[in-house]
Amino acid sequence: MSDIETLKAEIKKLSAKAINAKMNLHDLSEELPVDWTRIPDVARAAHEAYAALEAARTKLKQIGG
Repeated sequence: MSDIETLKAEIKKLSAKAINAKMNLHDLSEELPVDWTRIPDVARAAHEAYAALEAARTKLKQIGG
């Protein structure tokens, strides 16, 4: 498997993880004020997931994929 193919597969996994994190954040927001103390943790997980996805997409652009 080439580097580009490997990175595309990783992006697919990261995208799924980011979508899941987004849904967790959405679900939490709909339940507020219940579990309001979880906001920082759920938001941090979403932020980290999207940051990793963006970094992988940037790397793919840099290597020409």
